[in-house]
Parts: sequence; C-alpha cells; structure tokens
Amino acid sequence: MPKSPKKPLPVLTRQQRRILSFISLFLETEGYAPTLHEIREHLGLSAVSTVHEHIERLIEKGYLARGWNQSRSLSVAPAALAQRAAARIPLMGRVAAGNPIEAIPDPEDISVPEALLGRGETFALDVKGDSMVDEGILDGDTLVVEKRETADNGALVIALIDGREATVKRFHQRGSSVELASANEAHPPIVRNARAVQIQGIVVGLLRRYR
Repeated sequence: MPKSPKKPLPVLTRQQRRILSFISLFLETEGYAPTLHEIREHLGLSAVSTVHEHIERLIEKGYLARGWNQSRSLSVAPAALAQRAAARIPLMGRVAAGNPIEAIPDPEDISVPEALLGRGETFALDVKGDSMVDEGILDGDTLVVEKRETADNGALVIALIDGREATVKRFHQRGSSVELASANEAHPPIVRNARAVQIQGIVVGLLRRYR
C-alpha cells in the first residue's frame, strides 16, 4: 500500500521565520545552538521571554527540537530539515551603512534559506559601515532585499541617492523631502528632495558569518 504524502509543517510568522533562520545559520557555523540572549540581541527583540515564546511555538510546530536537560541543545527538527530549501539569489555588491558609497553592480549568486526570501524578486547586498548598528546591522553583514520602488514611512530600505550612491536607512517622507535615518547617533540623517531618492528595495533578512 503506497504511503500517504507527509503533511507540510504549519506556516510560520515572519518573526518565527527570522528566529528559525538565525538558529539554523548559527548551528551551521558554530556547531551548537545560540542562547536566548544571543537570539534576542541579534534580532533586536525586546525581551528574552519573547524569544522563549517564539522558540516554544517553533517546537510545537515541528521546526525545532530540544535535547533533554541540556544547554544549547536546540536543533532543527528532521521534518523541518526535509522541508527546508535553499534558494540562490544574486549578490549585487555593497551598500553603505554610513556615508553613502557608490553602488557596485557585481552580481554573483549566493545561497540563502528560502524562509528569508521576499514575496517578489530578491537580491543580496554586503554591508559597509556602522551607521545601522543599533538596528543590529553590522559591517560585513549581508542583507536580503525584496526589490521595491516604493516604501512605507519607517521601512528599512535600500535607497539610491542622486542615481549613483546606495545606502541602507530608515525611510521617512515628509512632503517633497525624504529623510534617510541612521541607527547610530554618530551619523546624522540624510535629507534630500524626494526626486533625488530612488527606493531600490526593502530589507527582509540578514545573514552573518561568525567565523
């Protein structure tokens, strides 16, 4: 008698996808699971208790497993490993998290967890600079970006300034003026006429190597 197909795992919320992706990448690079404090700090969550709640939901949904009475014992559950897929997206170059720098169109493909993909065309950019450190975006990180031409106020965007300089900032439009806000008090916001700012995409994920 043929086996019935396995039932797909339940759908995850955006925050659950981010936590699962971070845990998976940490396990792959370090060989052991991150602590709740490391997860909270990396994702900028408000409290360790919030992380704990998300972890419990991921276990209930079958994405994570926990060893009995062991520290750093989280692992990706076999069912989730079987369902998990990697996608190839273009790494388009560098983007500034400081003063804007010239965009570098140097595409090459990299692998990212499918959970990090945006809803449409998705690409990646390496980060140069420290103006977004309070958002948890560090020099050397890789951003996963959903291609967009518009953004809501407060969105974390990749913006092209004067047609040649790319930067990652928080987007705020006030009438004919656009403010691109940093997340580091040492870096003032960039203010331009809206016609000089072109939205390239919305940041939907982040990759970081730990060695």
